[in-house]
Amino acid sequence: RSPGPAKRLGSSGTPKARTHSPATEMAPPPPAPTPAARLLREYGWDLMLGSIAAFYAVMVPYTKVEESFNVQAMHDILYHNHHIEKYDHLEFPGVVPRTFIGALVIAILSSPAVLIIRVFHVPKIYSLLAVRLVLGCVILTTLRLFRVEVKRKFGRHVEAFFVVLTAIQFHVLFYSTRPLPNILALALVNLAYSFWFKGNYLRTLQALIVAAVVFRCDMILLLGTIGAALLLSRSFSLMEAIKCCISTALLCIGFTVLVDSIMWQRILWPEFEVFWFNSVLNRSSEWGTHSIHWYFTSALPRSMLVAYPLCLVGALLDRRIVPYVLPVTLFVVLYSKLPHKELRFIIAAVPMLNVSASLAANRLYNNRKKSGWNFLYVLMLGAFLASLGYSAVSFMASYSNYPGGHALKALHEADSSMKEKVLHIDVLTAMSGVSRFCENEYPWRYVTTYKSTKFIVKC
Repeated sequence: RSPGPAKRLGSSGTPKARTHSPATEMAPPPPAPTPAARLLREYGWDLMLGSIAAFYAVMVPYTKVEESFNVQAMHDILYHNHHIEKYDHLEFPGVVPRTFIGALVIAILSSPAVLIIRVFHVPKIYSLLAVRLVLGCVILTTLRLFRVEVKRKFGRHVEAFFVVLTAIQFHVLFYSTRPLPNILALALVNLAYSFWFKGNYLRTLQALIVAAVVFRCDMILLLGTIGAALLLSRSFSLMEAIKCCISTALLCIGFTVLVDSIMWQRILWPEFEVFWFNSVLNRSSEWGTHSIHWYFTSALPRSMLVAYPLCLVGALLDRRIVPYVLPVTLFVVLYSKLPHKELRFIIAAVPMLNVSASLAANRLYNNRKKSGWNFLYVLMLGAFLASLGYSAVSFMASYSNYPGGHALKALHEADSSMKEKVLHIDVLTAMSGVSRFCENEYPWRYVTTYKSTKFIVKC
């Protein structure tokens, strides 16, 4: 073997020590991120979406007739507790009964804040804001679980576009704090989507069953399309699906019948009565009808904005999303058969369609420096700004859409005398912003029936 290279010797004949320049020395490790930086990295997207939703709730605190049952139920649970005979729904039951389970959960979660409000005699409108913010936290928490699975499956850039698209859309975040049965069901649908992406398919079915049996019977359409897709892909056997669905449904039926029979003081399953009224009797059409294509030509374009064309492109560019988007789209198709249509009925489809749109936006972003793609990327950015402008206009329109609430607030501010005052709340006022949460303490007293009004006028 040939000898190795000889060592360089110094003047004394000893081996010369090897020196290192500062440039060749190992760089020191980067400093550890601060707790604030770690918090922002972990929850920054949630803080952004939560801030927008909270802004909508603070600026537009009032609720309308569609939300009246859950709003009054939460008020009565928080202020009347176990005195069910004082509850609003016994005097004004509405067209169809609704479950108390969602209102009960939100009322329990918001009870510490409402207790502080009551102790310091803060106006009850702040209690309404508290329950709405708690509801928004629940919805955005389930949306976070779905977003985390989007990041795990498609990457952080797709996650970022998913959040940005959700932020510039008006309806999802505006509705996220509104106590509608559709929004309570949306929490479980978001949970089902996260289970679906995670590969926990039976949990997906269970979350959708709870949503359909307890909160919105129309979620059975989404359960059917997703369940059929999972069966066709052999994600589970037919017997496993049957056992899972039957056991979960029976538990949910038993629970909702138990709770709601106590609250309504008669034996009933609320969502079955809703299903019978809307689907079997088709009585919902008495509140207006739309054409069969309305969801695809009006509701989805208005709610998704730039994400609407992008979701179509995303399904073409990335076939991984097709097995997820197709059942959700079929859900909207099936729902289109019902003549009475509202945007909130299909709002559960928007988060999944936004994922497809995020994939398209991510592809345009990655290819933005290539010829031809750069123009499409600039066009997409312009569409983002246009969507943001549309959402701002929608917010301003919604701000002025609660004349009853604004009128009652103006009346309270205009008359500050301590003389007892009796105020009648008519139907239009109650439908356009006024709820029990808007009522002040003494010297104000409120009546909502014409019989009571005649008595007061006579006196």
